[in-house]
Amino acid sequence: MASNSMSAYGSGSWTVKQNKAFESALATYDQDTPDRWYNVARAVGGTTPDEAKRQYDILVRDIESIENGHVPFPNYKTTGGSTKGRLRDEEKRMRNMKLQ
Repeated sequence: MASNSMSAYGSGSWTVKQNKAFESALATYDQDTPDRWYNVARAVGGTTPDEAKRQYDILVRDIESIENGHVPFPNYKTTGGSTKGRLRDEEKRMRNMKLQ
C-alpha cells in the first residue's frame, strides 16, 4: 500500500468483520451523535472508544491521501475486450470526486 496509514487501516489488529462493523457504525452514528465513539466501539466489539476514534482518524487520512492523488490507481489486468477507455474515465472521475 502506498501510505503508512492505509496499511495500518487495512492490516491492523482489527478483523475484516470488525472493519465492516466499524463502517456500518460510522453510517449509523454520525458526528452529531452523543457518545459517538462509545457507540461505535460497542457496535464493533472488542475495542475502546479511543481505539474507534483512532481508527477513524486513520481512515480520514487515508481518504485524504487518495483524494489528493498520493495513492496510485491499481493497474488491473483484464481479459477479453479493451477497457482502457473505461479505466481512464473511471480514474478521471475518481480524481475529481470529493467525499463530503
